[in-house]
Amino acid sequence: MSLVGNLEDLGLGDILQIVSLSRKSGVLHLHSQNREGKIIFQNGQVNRATSSSFPENLGDLLVRKGLADVDTIKKALLLQKGAAAPILLGDVLAEHFGVDKSAIEEVVREQVEKISYSFFAWSEGTFSFELGESSEVAGSTQVNPLSFRLEKGLNPQWLAMEGSRILDEMRHRGESPAEETHEESLFDLDELLGTHEEQSLATPQSSSVSSGSAATNTGRGVVLFVDDDENTRTAFARALGGQGYEVLTFSGGEAFLQGVAGAVAAGSNPRLIIDLFMPRMDGSGILGGLELIEQVRARHQQLPILVLSDHPNDEAERRVRDFGLAPVVSKPKKSEVREAGGVAALNLLSEKVALLLDGYSAGTASPAATATINFGADLLREMGETTGDSRPQKGPESPGLHLLRGMLQELNNPSLGGGIILLVLRFASELMNRAIIFLVKETEVVGLGQFGIVANDEMADVRVRRMKVPRGEDSVFESLFREMAPKKTALGAGRWDRYLVEELGGGEPKQVFLGPIISEGKVVAVLYGDNLPKMSAIGDTESLEIFLSQAGLAMEKALLERRLRGKETAV
Repeated sequence: MSLVGNLEDLGLGDILQIVSLSRKSGVLHLHSQNREGKIIFQNGQVNRATSSSFPENLGDLLVRKGLADVDTIKKALLLQKGAAAPILLGDVLAEHFGVDKSAIEEVVREQVEKISYSFFAWSEGTFSFELGESSEVAGSTQVNPLSFRLEKGLNPQWLAMEGSRILDEMRHRGESPAEETHEESLFDLDELLGTHEEQSLATPQSSSVSSGSAATNTGRGVVLFVDDDENTRTAFARALGGQGYEVLTFSGGEAFLQGVAGAVAAGSNPRLIIDLFMPRMDGSGILGGLELIEQVRARHQQLPILVLSDHPNDEAERRVRDFGLAPVVSKPKKSEVREAGGVAALNLLSEKVALLLDGYSAGTASPAATATINFGADLLREMGETTGDSRPQKGPESPGLHLLRGMLQELNNPSLGGGIILLVLRFASELMNRAIIFLVKETEVVGLGQFGIVANDEMADVRVRRMKVPRGEDSVFESLFREMAPKKTALGAGRWDRYLVEELGGGEPKQVFLGPIISEGKVVAVLYGDNLPKMSAIGDTESLEIFLSQAGLAMEKALLERRLRGKETAV
C-alpha cells in the first residue's frame, strides 16, 4: 500500500481511517514547517507517536509526574540495555522498581494521544506511509529506549474523531492551534548508556507508587473512577475529593482494571465509578463501561460499583441492572462540563454520589438505594426552576444554530482533518441514538461507518461494512434516490427493510431519518438514523439537513479542486 501526498489534499483524519481499514503495520511520516512527526501502526492500531515539537520522553514524564526519580530511570535504562532480549522500559520499572504498570500505561496513552492530536493543527505539509514491520513498528528498544509504546494500540478512527473535535472546539473558543512549548529532556542517552556503565545494577527494593490523580483524602475511602472525557474526569475527581474521598482517575479500561487489581492486592476495598459510554478496551464500540463491569464482576465480585452516564439508553441501563447494580446515575454532558454551569452540576453530583457511596456497607457490591436518581432535575430545583424529568433526551430538541455554525466552519475549512463523513456522524450523534453512513454505488448501497450500533457477537464497524442493499429493489432507500430530499419515515415490510432491521440488532424503530448527501447532481451517500433502543420519533432535524446539503457542496468543491490541480500538474 503506497500512501504519499500533501496534507492540504488529504487530511490526517482521512489518512488515519485509510490505514485503520487496511489493518496495516507501518510508519506514517509527517512534515510541516520544519516540524517532523511519526505515527506508528501495528495491525492498523496506533501504538506510538513522536514529534519534534514534543522533546519529552517516557523518563521525563515519569519523573515530572512523580512516578519515578531520575536515578531510578538511569538504573532502569542500564538494566534494559543489559537484558538478553529487548524489553520495554516500563516493564523494567514495573518488575524491578515497583512502579505501577497501570500508571505507566496511562502516561504513555495520554502522551500518544496528545502528540497525535497535535498533528491535526498541521494544516499544510507532506505525508508518506512506510509499510512494513520496521524496528519502529515492532517497538524495538534500539530505536529509543525512552520512547513511548502502547502494548494495546489506539483505534485510529477514534483518534480521527477526537482530533477533529478538539480542533473544532479550539476554533469555537477563538484559540489558535499553535504549538505548545515543552521543556527539554532530562536525559542524555549517550551519556547515560555510554559513560555510566560502571553504575551498580543492583535491583532496588520495590516502592509503592500511586496511579492516577488523587484528591485529598480525609478518611472517607478510596474511589477508582474511569471516564474517557478528560474535562469530566478531572473536574469530577476534584469535586468528589472535596467530599473526603481519595480519588484515582483513569481514562481507559486496561489501566483501570490494573489499578483495581493493584488496590485489591494492597488490601484496599475501593469503590468503583464507571462511565457507561466510552470505547471498549480494543478501542471499538461505545459501551466500554459494560465491558469493564463484566471484567470487574468476574475478578472482584465484592467490590461496589456505581455507573454514570450522560446519555439515556434503556437497553444499556437494563444490562447494568442485570449485574445487580443500582440504577445508572445521570451526569452532565461533556459540552455542559465545559460551560460555566458545569462546575455547579458536578459539585452537586459529587454530593449525591458521596451519599450513595456511603450507602455501601462493607463487603457489599450494591447500595441500598434503588430509586432512579436525576441530578439534572435536582440542580434545576435548587436553582429555583421547576421541571419534570430533565434527563437529556435525544430527539425533541435541536442542537441549535451554535452547533451548526461551528460544524459548518470546520466543514468549510481547508485544513479539515476529520473528513466529511466523520463530521456528518458527529452532527447526527447530537440528534439520534444510532446512525449509519451508507455509500451509494452503481448497483448497491453499502455500509461505511456508524455510531451507536451494538453488536454482541462481533465489532459493530465490521457488521456495518458488511451490509449491502441492492439498488432497484424495494427498500427504504429507493424513494430517497427519486426524491433526493431528507425524510422521516417508518421501515416497510419488504425484504430489504427487514434485512436492515435484522442486521442492526432486530429492533423495530418507531421512525427513521434518511438524509441524502448529494454531489454533482446525484446521491453519493445516505445518512440513516433512529432512536433505538428508545421507541421515540426523530426530533427536529432542520439543522442537520442544512449540514448535509453543505456536506455535498464540500465534496463537490474538494473534487473540483483536485481535478484542477491535476490539470495544472499535467500542463
